[in-house]
Amino acid sequence: MKILADRMKLLPFTLTLAIIIVDQAIKSWIVNKWPIEGTFIRDLFGNGFLQFYHVRNRAIAFSLGYNLPDSVRPVLFIILPIIVLCLLLWYYFSSAFFTGLQRWAIAGIVGGGMGNIIDRIFRTDGVVDYVSVRFYGIFGWDRWPTFNVADSSVVVCCIILLISIIFTSQKEAKNE
Repeated sequence: MKILADRMKLLPFTLTLAIIIVDQAIKSWIVNKWPIEGTFIRDLFGNGFLQFYHVRNRAIAFSLGYNLPDSVRPVLFIILPIIVLCLLLWYYFSSAFFTGLQRWAIAGIVGGGMGNIIDRIFRTDGVVDYVSVRFYGIFGWDRWPTFNVADSSVVVCCIILLISIIFTSQKEAKNE
């Protein structure tokens, strides 16, 4: 029974590996084929809604921390995220609390986080971003900040995890 439980905890990490491979493969292709800073733009639908171009982000989400000194960035953008991912993995493996869906969501978060950490360690120009979506002036933005597969994985899986935790908590509260 313990072997089956261990296998059920490890299986979602195939998603982690898949996200890292896909993320890094696309980033490698972008780096090798497209110049930096959007001089080569692909407009998927021809209406400006979804565009692909090569930019680098030397900060974190929404370019937060862009103006921080170079001496602080490795601590905040590499070491701290690694610590957070390690704590998440420790909690994941030490807890029997998570449902199957929550396990897969955590694996997706880890995959996306690792994809961007790999960039921060091995790409001195910053994390490779390439997806740009029109945002129609919402929050004063014409376009959503450019992102990548790893970013998408973290955001989507965090949303899935939070919704799943909320509904699991509500279900447990009704059963008490």
